[in-house]
Order: sequence, then structure tokens, then C-alpha cells
Amino acid sequence: MLTDCGASALPVRRPHELDEIDGLVIPGGESTTIIKLADVFELTEPLRKRLAGGLPAFGTCAGMIMLADRIIDGTQGQETFGGLDITVRRNAFGRQVDSFEADVRLDGLPEPYHAVFIRAPWVESIGAGVEALGRIESGPAAGRIVAVRDELRLVTSFHPEITHDSRVHAFFVEMVKGTS
Repeated sequence: MLTDCGASALPVRRPHELDEIDGLVIPGGESTTIIKLADVFELTEPLRKRLAGGLPAFGTCAGMIMLADRIIDGTQGQETFGGLDITVRRNAFGRQVDSFEADVRLDGLPEPYHAVFIRAPWVESIGAGVEALGRIESGPAAGRIVAVRDELRLVTSFHPEITHDSRVHAFFVEMVKGTS
């Protein structure tokens, strides 16, 4: 999807590969597994330093958790890479069987985005300089924040990487271009 948006996508598996990128995407998955693997491959601290130094980042679902400064309902001692002044609630929408799809209006996009939520988090609170871009519009979770950004970070609680709609990825690519 990033390539379709005009970016060159490179996998990052080792700390020295962080020097080759202008922006980072942390996709969905399982947040406790992501931090364990980052520790095993000695990426955690170098990644935290790059993020603190201004590396733009886009996180989806578990990636949102990994970029959040604070977690509610995380596992005991769960860590993140941090960098975004938000508090997220892990597995906020429920278990895997509670996964769903919904149209979400995102600021900056003219048409609603058909979002896929899989055991997703939501944003409980945002800090200064963080803008809520999208909320659930109906149902028991109406009003819950599911997309935010600040100057360098973009996060969604849904999975745009598994749709055919590249608008959210294109938005991130433009964010990265604006910081270069």
C-alpha cells in the first residue's frame, strides 16, 4: 500500500536499518509480541530514540498501542515505544469474536472510511497537540476515538492495511513528506 502511495517501503528488523528510513509503520498484530520481538532484536531502545528524535510513525491497532505513552488494560508491566501523548485501552471493543466493520468519518477525508476492527483498542484520552481524527458514530461505543494524529504520529485502532483503500496510508506518506 505504501508503494502504491509513492513511498519506498523497507522492512526494519535490525537497529542499523532505522537509519535508512524517513517514517515507520507499525502494523496490527499483538502488542505484547511486538515489544518482545523488538527486545530480542535489540530494536526497542534505538526505536525509542528515533521516535523521540522526530521519526514520523503510523500505527494501526497494536501499532496504536505501541506508539501510545500510556495503556489501560495492558498486561502487567507491558511497555510501549511511546511518542504519542495518548492513553489507549487495549482490547477495548472486546475479544476476537467481537471484531466488526464500520464506516468512520475521518477529518481530512471527504468520504467515510470503511474500517475493520479486530480486537481493537480505542483512545481514552489525548494530550495537548494531539487531534482526534475519527470516532465511532453509533452503537454502544459511539463517541469513542479511533484515529488520532499529532505533528509526527498517526494512529488508528482499525486495520487500513487489510482493506483496498489506501487513503489513510497516503495521508501518512504526505505527513512524512512534510517533515523531510
